[in-house]
Amino acid sequence: MDCIFCKIIKGEIPSYCVYQDEHCYAFLDIAKDVYGHTLVIPKKHVENLLDDDCDEITVAKVAQTAQKIAKHYVANCGFDGADVVCANGASAEQSVFHLHFHVIPRKENDGEQMWHFKGGKDFDLADICQKLKID
Repeated sequence: MDCIFCKIIKGEIPSYCVYQDEHCYAFLDIAKDVYGHTLVIPKKHVENLLDDDCDEITVAKVAQTAQKIAKHYVANCGFDGADVVCANGASAEQSVFHLHFHVIPRKENDGEQMWHFKGGKDFDLADICQKLKID
């Protein structure tokens, strides 16, 4: 397997680890786009949340670790909040196909923009709800 995140976990590629336990590994994103941008990954290789091998325990462990990191950044590192984001699939702009949550620490009026969607669309929400509802 030629997964860059698996290589990071194995120590084959250096990283700036901020936290790890037996299930997860959290490290700074080398893109250096936002101060403290952290990636939280499972040590078990799964592609994303849509992967059949991505079991509930893996999802729970990664989500709990992302929460732990976000809370730490707010309680102990001077941030006011955090974006926690997970892209699933190429169409959702997932670029590394190993499950990962982005924890992006935020400060009030930091000038960063997480959500680039502009304006509302003329969608019929009742129709959409009917089509997407889980029965």
